[in-house]
Amino acid sequence: MKISQAVNSITPSLTRELFNLAQEYDDVIDLTLGDPDIQPDDRIKEAACVAIREGKTRYSANAGLVEFRKVISEQFEKEYEIKVAPERNVIVTVGGMEALYLSLRCLIDEGDEVIIPAPYYVNYAQMVRSCGGIPVIVNTSEESGFVVSASQIKEAITSKTVAMILNSPCNPTGQILGLDTLQELAAIAVQYDLAVISDEVYKSLVYTSSPYRSIATFNGMKERTIVVDSLSKRFAMTGYRIGYAIGPDNIIASMIKLQENVAACAALPSQYAGIAAYKYCANDKWIAGIFEKRCKSMSAAINKIENISCLEPVATFYLFVNIQNTKMDSITFARQLLKQQHVAVAPGITYGDAYDGFVRIACTLKEEILLEACDRIAKFVKEIH
Repeated sequence: MKISQAVNSITPSLTRELFNLAQEYDDVIDLTLGDPDIQPDDRIKEAACVAIREGKTRYSANAGLVEFRKVISEQFEKEYEIKVAPERNVIVTVGGMEALYLSLRCLIDEGDEVIIPAPYYVNYAQMVRSCGGIPVIVNTSEESGFVVSASQIKEAITSKTVAMILNSPCNPTGQILGLDTLQELAAIAVQYDLAVISDEVYKSLVYTSSPYRSIATFNGMKERTIVVDSLSKRFAMTGYRIGYAIGPDNIIASMIKLQENVAACAALPSQYAGIAAYKYCANDKWIAGIFEKRCKSMSAAINKIENISCLEPVATFYLFVNIQNTKMDSITFARQLLKQQHVAVAPGITYGDAYDGFVRIACTLKEEILLEACDRIAKFVKEIH
């Protein structure tokens, strides 16, 4: 049976490969997936259970419950000081990933180009290809803090460019785009009439004193920005699979049309859980506090290990660890570390071909387990030298 070229262009991620391999070990410390060990607030759980008990388990509108979209738009206005219409500018999706896919599907025709700064979340490039587009990767360096410059983006633009994807805070590096960079990128988007998909899933996990700023808030950007977000990290609701997109009328209307043909709607109990999350927990900082402590402790421990190092993340719960001095490529490093010390990490090449000298660590386990993982990593690195 024939398989489409679009599907054949997609390859399983190395992150998932290492996650699957890790399941073979009883004492493994798995630091591969961005799946927190923290449980959601009890009121969120109860809202989902009440919805199930009350029979609220049928379909919602393709765009999601009106009540939920109103809650999302109110929170958005509070955080961004931008007014949006819940019925025209908000769609509830099956996680942030579906919001990304629907956005790209609405923007891309065959052969169109989408600019992606690297290191990048692996699914960006895969989704662009599956939509018939061409991902144009713009590499950044550790020396620049893994922050793309406006000049790099400008150089990557061609007559086929339709959009850029920005991920700030960034998975896998834990870094954020500064205000000057955002201003410059906004000006470029306006100048070249580009759409911007702004993946802001980690915006609640920022550890600097400066308030978070979205590119959507700059002049001329509300009309061309699709903000993608989810409840997965902010409220520790990964398995609820609930996300959303906020964007211009025509884009959201197009995404709703696609939604009917892709997933119909997000699960209703999860939507009610989402309402409770924003109603009761929108201002909670305890989840961010846990991850900040873990990341700082873990990065300090990593930087004490000879021949590897990392920048301290200013956001997310990831460390992007430089392993170049070990003289091992990232796949070999990850597989041998798992085999010898039963610690699972994600190879850096997953996040772009230029990053084979890095691995990503997800600080999604208790601090004492993370420090045990560091001890094992230290033993592994010492043994190979």
